[in-house]
Amino acid sequence: MTDNIQRPLWRDYYEMTKPNVVFLMIMTSAIGMFMAVPGMVPLDVLIIGNLGIALMAGSAAAINHMIDYRTDINMARTQNRPVAQGRVTPTKALIFAIVIGGLGMWMLMVFINPLTAWLTLASLIGYAFIYTMFLKRATPQNIVIGGLAGAAPPLLGWTAVTNEVHGYGLLLVLIIFAWTPPHFWALAIHRREDYAKVDIPMLPVTHGDQFTRLQVLLYTIILLVVTMLPYATLMSGPLYAIGALVLGLIFLWYAILLMMAKDPKVPMATFKYSIIYLMLLFAIMLIDHYVYPPVGF
Repeated sequence: MTDNIQRPLWRDYYEMTKPNVVFLMIMTSAIGMFMAVPGMVPLDVLIIGNLGIALMAGSAAAINHMIDYRTDINMARTQNRPVAQGRVTPTKALIFAIVIGGLGMWMLMVFINPLTAWLTLASLIGYAFIYTMFLKRATPQNIVIGGLAGAAPPLLGWTAVTNEVHGYGLLLVLIIFAWTPPHFWALAIHRREDYAKVDIPMLPVTHGDQFTRLQVLLYTIILLVVTMLPYATLMSGPLYAIGALVLGLIFLWYAILLMMAKDPKVPMATFKYSIIYLMLLFAIMLIDHYVYPPVGF
């Protein structure tokens, strides 16, 4: 109780935005912006665009906290969340989400372009409501279907600069869409008992660990193929191709280890590598973009 009283209130609201997740999203959004142009992204678009996207992503996360607080209190990974612990009421969480989401929408609509604003709103609705309220408890394929909302940031960055939906921007979405299942299912294997306890039909709960490990392996193979598409379509050059191949083969090694080994530490190690993988993949893509500019730039 003393810790809760001494804890600054702003930290609870900050935690509700899932800052680590939002950081990863904004990294991919910013790289989506740079991939859309041959030179420097206009500074106002880079700052205001990413801030608006971040605010709306944080809003979606806060709504997730508000909707799931009864479930969160029964799961080890989420039981200390602000709404679950009562440090922030569901009503205040909703008001906070509306305020920052509305601010982000206004910034994108006024200073960027309506296309980016509406696409970001669609992503917010997809995660905060369609996934959290329905898909999460409706099907073990929840993370596959709902992953589309979380895959949107690089396209949002692209449209923020160009005001158009381009095939290359959609290709960036496809990469994250293919990455999401092996990323999240590795965590779900580690947290299987938590999900079972609250009756959330994550794949390890409904189909067992071994089947899920196989799915991680298969989706990792799909991911490896998908990440070669930027090179195949001349979006990226040889530096990216080599980097994507090396990073992908390491991911594949983790997936094989997950499939074959019974070490309980492997699922979490795979999950952690998947985050490093995505960050390095997009970083190499950005470097390659300026070393080997795409045809037509």
